[in-house]
Amino acid sequence: MKSSIVLLCCLLFSSAGFTQTPTGAEDTIDLAPVRVDGRVLFHVRGASSLPAAERAAGVRTRIVEAAADEKFDPAAIHVVEVAEMTQILAGQRVFLHVLDADAELEGVNRQALAAVHAERIRQTIVAYREYRRPERVRAGIKAAAIAIGALAVFLFVFLWVTKKLVTYLEARLKARDGIKVQSLQLIPGVQLWNALAGLLNALRIIVVLIAIYVCVQTVMSEFPQTRAVGLQLGSYLMEPLRTMGRGFIAELPSLIFLLVLFFVVRFILKLLAMYFTAVGNGTITLRNFEAAWAIPTYRLVRFGVIAFGLVVAYPYIPGSGSEAFKGLSIFAGVLFSIGSSSFIANNVAGYALIYRRVFAVGDRVRIGDTIGEVLEMRLQVTRLRTFKNEEVIVPNSAILNSEVINYSSLAKTRGLILHTTVGIGYETPWRQVEGMLVMAAGRTAGMLKDPPPFVLQKALGDFCVTYEINAFVGDANDMAGRYDALHQNILDVFNEYRVQIMTPAYEGDPPEPKIVPRERWHAEPARPPSGST
Repeated sequence: MKSSIVLLCCLLFSSAGFTQTPTGAEDTIDLAPVRVDGRVLFHVRGASSLPAAERAAGVRTRIVEAAADEKFDPAAIHVVEVAEMTQILAGQRVFLHVLDADAELEGVNRQALAAVHAERIRQTIVAYREYRRPERVRAGIKAAAIAIGALAVFLFVFLWVTKKLVTYLEARLKARDGIKVQSLQLIPGVQLWNALAGLLNALRIIVVLIAIYVCVQTVMSEFPQTRAVGLQLGSYLMEPLRTMGRGFIAELPSLIFLLVLFFVVRFILKLLAMYFTAVGNGTITLRNFEAAWAIPTYRLVRFGVIAFGLVVAYPYIPGSGSEAFKGLSIFAGVLFSIGSSSFIANNVAGYALIYRRVFAVGDRVRIGDTIGEVLEMRLQVTRLRTFKNEEVIVPNSAILNSEVINYSSLAKTRGLILHTTVGIGYETPWRQVEGMLVMAAGRTAGMLKDPPPFVLQKALGDFCVTYEINAFVGDANDMAGRYDALHQNILDVFNEYRVQIMTPAYEGDPPEPKIVPRERWHAEPARPPSGST
């Protein structure tokens, strides 16, 4: 007996000396837990000739044999110093040899570790016998029956309540129109109910499975034969909760900082919103700053404040220093940079249009080949309504890179000139043509009398003279209607004076020259020459 003990001691000491590694390499040490009825009493260290698992199994066997022996008294367990080790024994039963190598792992001396292990063995033997007493077995059966009955009642009540809830929600949601934004229906009521029903069924299945799992774990923990499995099932359920709880407590200071930062940023944003709203309403006036710039400027400042808050908050976000979080951040940044080029370009163009004051809501503009009234200016697009009541969506980046004609910006202060051209042959006096065009402009409703309309001779062509009538209007809201009325009046006036508008075209010269005699220079409605009556 003594020779085997000395041999074991030498083997463990040689293993301890061989496996000593620098700090941080303790994970190479062979350790195994000693389990009785599913509970871990302590860990033992192994050697090359006696692995830790075998050593732990031997200790467990000796403890169980002593606990099964009704004549054995747990109080007889004590520690004895023998040579280079400490024995835990009772009479002829040796439960464990505690070596310096074992104590080194725990960071205590060998005698203290042996005393703790001895007390743990005593408690385990007492508990082992307690769980196997007939009274305790009957109590376990009773507790298991109660747990199974409680599970049955819970499942019955839960399934009945959820069935009533599903019936009630089905009747309410299917009768509605679903989710709508103004007149646009995003999700019909039937689809909304189908999605919600699938979610409720999934939650119901999860709750039922968890309830069954807890009941099985509780029942198995009541009996010594299945106690180890029950405790293991409990650890599967509780260990993630413990891990989350420990993680929450560890990150609690960071979470408090993030919460305080959130309220500070929110307070600053509210102050900025109040300030820029007052600027937009005219309550606060800033020099060389237009009220229309208030909301776009607030959006820019808000973005800057939020970005600054995120930069400050980043180091305090749980898991921000992990490689997974960094990889996700890089991946999100790559996706954003690839897919947001047009998004950023349109946003920059939208702000450029606002601060350059190219046009405003309600203006009549021409963008490319499209003429219409500006309905709405957004950061991404601008919405126009044409004369045909068509809505045209133009990306702001396209507007910034194209020519924009604003018919409304100067119309109210200097007037907008509407103009149209006609081609009249050389045989018609130009003074008469000018008079007819001015008369037609004067008959058109909405044309300003001051400044008066005027006529330009745009070109002397091969077959006709091109005349352009120019008339002022005070706004550009009904350009199409006024052009239509002007053309009608031109036709009427030229018909009244029997002047042909159609441009002449011929293959040969006429026998008489295309000239106007002096006596016809001032034919009606041309103005008479100065000095005549």
